[in-house]
Amino acid sequence: MAGMRAVRLLLSSLLFALMIAAARDSVSNHGDDDGATLLAFKAGITSGRSSGPLSSWNSSTSFCSWEGVTCGGSSGRVVALDLSSRGLAGTLLAAIGNLTSLQTLNLSFNWFHGSIPASLGHLRRLHTLDLSDNSLSGMLPDNMSLCTGMTALVLGSNKLGGLIPSSLGDTLTNLKKLSLTNNSFTGAVPASLANLSSLQHLDLSINRLDGSIPPGLGGLGSISLLDLSANGFSGTLPSSLYNLSLLTSLQVEGNALQGSIPADIGDRLPAMEKLVLSRNRFSGAIPHSVTNLSSLATLRLGWNQFSGYVPRTLGRSQDLRYLELAGNRLEADNSRGWEFMDSLANCTQLQYLALDNNSFRGQLPGSVVNLSTSLQKLFIGYNNISGEIPSDISNLAGLKVLQVANTSVSGVIPKSIGKLANLVMFFMFNNALSGLVPTSVGNLTKLNWILAYNNNLQGPIPASLGRLKDLNILDISKNRLNGSIPREIFKLSSLSIQLDLSDNSLSGPLPSEVGSLTNLNWLVLSGNQLSGKIPESISSCTVLQYLLLHNNSFEGSIPTNLKNIKGLTTISLSMNKLSGTIPDTFAGIATLKELYLAQNNLSGPIPAVLQNLTLLSVLDLSFNNLEGEVPSGASLET
Repeated sequence: MAGMRAVRLLLSSLLFALMIAAARDSVSNHGDDDGATLLAFKAGITSGRSSGPLSSWNSSTSFCSWEGVTCGGSSGRVVALDLSSRGLAGTLLAAIGNLTSLQTLNLSFNWFHGSIPASLGHLRRLHTLDLSDNSLSGMLPDNMSLCTGMTALVLGSNKLGGLIPSSLGDTLTNLKKLSLTNNSFTGAVPASLANLSSLQHLDLSINRLDGSIPPGLGGLGSISLLDLSANGFSGTLPSSLYNLSLLTSLQVEGNALQGSIPADIGDRLPAMEKLVLSRNRFSGAIPHSVTNLSSLATLRLGWNQFSGYVPRTLGRSQDLRYLELAGNRLEADNSRGWEFMDSLANCTQLQYLALDNNSFRGQLPGSVVNLSTSLQKLFIGYNNISGEIPSDISNLAGLKVLQVANTSVSGVIPKSIGKLANLVMFFMFNNALSGLVPTSVGNLTKLNWILAYNNNLQGPIPASLGRLKDLNILDISKNRLNGSIPREIFKLSSLSIQLDLSDNSLSGPLPSEVGSLTNLNWLVLSGNQLSGKIPESISSCTVLQYLLLHNNSFEGSIPTNLKNIKGLTTISLSMNKLSGTIPDTFAGIATLKELYLAQNNLSGPIPAVLQNLTLLSVLDLSFNNLEGEVPSGASLET
């Protein structure tokens, strides 16, 4: 009996030892399989950021020590693969679906292309899948719904398309984050997404989705971010969305939604920090209760059909940083409506304020100078406002963009403008401004753009503008400026887009320094009283596309070296006192489309080379003393 017991114990011990050995062999084999799978995955990669893509992945070391690989405890299996931002390119091979213990797969911010392999549906333990910011295309595999433990599915900024599988909402009930932004998904939002009761972050923005927004999304009680912007949604915003008391960000910009904002929005969305309804068809008044949103940092209601007065105590939202009300039908005048501007002085962190393109009237309120010193962009143009620009505008020391355009604002540009040392863009066109251009503008050395055309500015152009070494555009046309053009202006090699001084009363010669504008595309000096010869140095402006010098008093011959400016499309020298013959120089400008030489003193034959300008659509040689026929294929304007 005792012998039998001993035999049984021995057999049990042997069986247990065999089971342990088998288990060890199983782990080892799976581990070996994971290593082989990783090498198969590497085979699909064609390039990387380092000298060789994933150079540490080789047989000389354990795969658990390879770059981006994490193995789990005693199992020896790969549980995480994080290769984000490695500059990797190539395709995702189906072999990756063999990493069956994988919990995290992050390949974001690379250059992978091709389709998402359906084998990812085999990764039943996967919690996080992040393939965002690649170039993946095709449809989202329907069997991704088999990864029932998924908590984060992030596929934004790819080239994915087709319908969003409805099965995602049926089975991925643990999802907390779903981001499909910046793709090409089409069709309606699956109503099944309303089943994702744990969802906190839903971003379907920048796709081609359409139809109505499912009311069921209003049942996602845990959601804090909902972004449906830049799609084709229509209809009204479901009232159920206003019951999401944990919602901190609601963005539906750039759709075709309509309706009004509920009067009690400030009580129903107490956690709201970012409310973006811009570029839709919303109408009605902005409810006063919006001022109850004490955590509101961004309010964007621009480019809708909102009307009435802006809530006078809007500044109660002291965390407000971004306020966009532009492009509506909002009102104010000298008797009522501007009170909100006074209250915005409480918003000490305000950085962006857009009030342009509304029905605001009356004088520009002086309280504008009490806005936050953190304010970087101020847009108040395209309204029927009047009055003067306050001299204390210099209080807004943080301003980078100042736009007071297309209004009835008059008076002078205050000298204090020169204290706005951070100003990058200065828009003051289409107003009734008068007086001198302050020399203090030359202190704004960060300026890229000056657009002050169509005013009543007078006097000389200050030479101090020559200190603006970052200037790309200078347009002070259609004013009453006089005197000579400062040579310093032509030394601004940063001028790359446009120099427009046309329709003023500028006189004197065109300085030879014009040849320093080697990066300029548009040179517009027409409609002045400039005289003397067109300097030969103008041929150094080698990227010039538009040369408009008409309606001046230039004399002498047309420069023969204009052919060095290979990209010229329009040359306008009409209404000057140019003489001599038309040179063969235009034959070297193959891009020329419009050539205006009318009303000069040109003589001699019309050169045959004009016949070879195949793109030439307008040729105006009228009112000269030329001989011969106008080249065929071009019109003669008289």
